[in-house]
Amino acid sequence: MDSQPSILVIDDEPDNFDVVETLLDGENYQLYYAPSGQQALNRLDSFQPDLILLDVMMPDLDGMEVCRRIKADPKWQAVPIIMVTALTDKEDLARCLATGADDFISKPVNGVELRARVHSMLRIKQQYESMQVLLKLREDMVNMIVHDLRNPLTSIVLGAEILRFPGLSPKQQEGKIDQILLAGQQLQSLIDSLLIMAKLESGKMLLNYTEVDLCALCMSAIADIEAIAAQKNLTLISDLPELGGIVAVDAVIFRRVLDNLLSNAIKFSPSKSQVTLRAEYLAAGGAKVQVADSGSGVSQDLRQIIFEKYEIGTLMPEVSQIGLGLAFCKMAIEAHSGRITIEDNHPDGSIFTVLLKNQ
Repeated sequence: MDSQPSILVIDDEPDNFDVVETLLDGENYQLYYAPSGQQALNRLDSFQPDLILLDVMMPDLDGMEVCRRIKADPKWQAVPIIMVTALTDKEDLARCLATGADDFISKPVNGVELRARVHSMLRIKQQYESMQVLLKLREDMVNMIVHDLRNPLTSIVLGAEILRFPGLSPKQQEGKIDQILLAGQQLQSLIDSLLIMAKLESGKMLLNYTEVDLCALCMSAIADIEAIAAQKNLTLISDLPELGGIVAVDAVIFRRVLDNLLSNAIKFSPSKSQVTLRAEYLAAGGAKVQVADSGSGVSQDLRQIIFEKYEIGTLMPEVSQIGLGLAFCKMAIEAHSGRITIEDNHPDGSIFTVLLKNQ
């Protein structure tokens, strides 16, 4: 909903609109007026109301019929309608609600009551819209996750089928086994990231801080990603501190951050380019880790949202982009009271920087 909600007042008496306008003065609403039900129906698309105040007793087309027609259109079913009526009989009020009205207010209109009911209906509509957004995000997320799960699963199934072929050389068999193992690791990594992210979001995950050797952790991450880099003919470069230094992190989660950043860099780097992992201990304590790629980079406007869930940078053909990897990194690093940023890697690509404070 916009910051200034719009309210359509449908009433054949202009003076009644003036009353509503006066009572809602200072409430930051955009008010529109239609002097008849038919005119309101004809101009709903131009009004685009967030809420309708509808008089019941009008000539030609009364409020109940107007309400019925509006609610019959799926496009406007979520727009709350408050019937403004001088009717007091319970059966008449029940008829108003039966036509699809969401609430009613009696004449003469009381300012306190009007403001309260308008605020309540707008709040309900906003909650409904937020729910629709969440449902759409969930649908998109499910589709993306299914797509990302299906790719390595297909690789596993095809690799296993080929292993059943007679006459495969030992080298061919070894290649297919490596393919199956790699696809299985991709599946496990995605599932683990989703589970950890859910726990981080819920606040139910307590980080298990241990003192780890930053150099050894980075070297392990590089070793596990070498096979994937080799498939794209990429060169992995490491610029690491000497073995023996320590940093306090949750080793499992921080290692997954490294995996995600390196995997992301490899995805978006062109063939025969390089991916660099740098790490250093900071004089004030803590550590700094950088992953640099040679891809297309990330524009300034996308840098503001790329760490949000389901947001992606530049669309790349044949590249799986679920929009969860960087979101996970941000959540995991912030859980460590750290910070993750992005900058240009001249002449091409991006540099992701993780700063960890001393615990």
